Amino acid sequence: MKNLTLIVHADIQRALADTLHSLEQVGGFTFMQVEGHSPQDEYDPALSARDRVIGYTPHARVDILLKDEDVDEVLQALLAADFGLAGRCNYQITSVERQGAL
Repeated sequence: MKNLTLIVHADIQRALADTLHSLEQVGGFTFMQVEGHSPQDEYDPALSARDRVIGYTPHARVDILLKDEDVDEVLQALLAADFGLAGRCNYQITSVERQGAL
């Protein structure tokens, strides 16, 4: 199993959720609100005046648990979807040793 973590601009969260719901490889996902702090933020054309004033960019973090063989296909599907993800997302893939419910 792998955990695919995406950090996206908060304004595309709804479109991302819709896309993830449409992918059969994705059984579920979790969103968390996060703040992006970076010196590069001042050069980000996607920043609003509000973001520039408060000093951080609102982002959403999404964690998606996937089978190893589904990771690349999900990434390709996200890139192919036309909802503004390109250039506005960072991702990380980590191995999951064990998962379950308590």
